[in-house]
Amino acid sequence: MRDSAVRKLIELARNDKDISLVTGDLGFGVLKPYWEAVPNQFINTGIAEQNMTAAAAGMALEGKKVFTYSIGNFPTLRCLEQIRNDCAYHNANVNVICVGGGFVYGSLGMSHHATEDIAILRALPDVTVFCPGDVTEAEACIKAAAETDGTTYIRLGRGGEGRALDSVDFKVGKAYKIRDAKDFDKKVALFSTGAILRDAMAACDKLEAAGIGVEQYSFPTVKPIDEKVIKACADKYDYIFTVEEHNIVGGFGSAVAEIMAEYGGKAKLVRLGINDVYCTKVGNQAYLREQYGISADKISERIQGVLGE
Repeated sequence: MRDSAVRKLIELARNDKDISLVTGDLGFGVLKPYWEAVPNQFINTGIAEQNMTAAAAGMALEGKKVFTYSIGNFPTLRCLEQIRNDCAYHNANVNVICVGGGFVYGSLGMSHHATEDIAILRALPDVTVFCPGDVTEAEACIKAAAETDGTTYIRLGRGGEGRALDSVDFKVGKAYKIRDAKDFDKKVALFSTGAILRDAMAACDKLEAAGIGVEQYSFPTVKPIDEKVIKACADKYDYIFTVEEHNIVGGFGSAVAEIMAEYGGKAKLVRLGINDVYCTKVGNQAYLREQYGISADKISERIQGVLGE
């Protein structure tokens, strides 16, 4: 996902001299093709993410379309004040790229886990929040960010997510149907955002094997969110399940809950994610997903448990 996003950014930068990439002294292996292709549109600010963001805001206010790049919480929580005061408040065209959403950097501990970022960034007025689920969505989100006025947040995985979707007719704020619910007695809707998409898809396969129909959607945009899909599923199903590699407080599931609470409908909402705890375990991403209940097996088991299977 990360490499594909950078390749898309190179393609865009070659055709738009106003696009610039600013890094906090990270990502040299993946960013080298970018600075070789467009060296005059690249800046390394050193390990100084707050300065990186403030500089990006100044560049944007002079007409540039700026992408900042770092890992985990470093481009977001570490420089939240600069994103809020320098970028979002001024509607500056700064696009914050986080590589390593969720448990990507699992072995480095909670300081490197991005598990509260969706909640925090979507709370800032006028900030668009992108959480692509695979390579296809990541490429589309980079292009959309370059074309979106104001500040955006792009939450990427790291690498190896692959291309789960062949293509998407991408529009900001639109969710994408992955599958229709098979004609079983029990049917539910399942929504996911971000790189947990493949686990969500595998969980749906397991549910179908157990005789449960699933209408599945990917939400590459968390803000603005696709209210139309949420309302339609709230009317159609008894349960909507949300899946995210993020704290369930304030994140994607909470965004869905806000729409459902004001709209009504018959569906009950069940949020699957990190249950408001800090990760105290060390391991790779797959291990931590299993430990915190968001692997494919755990998602399937939880849904079957709620349905009384």
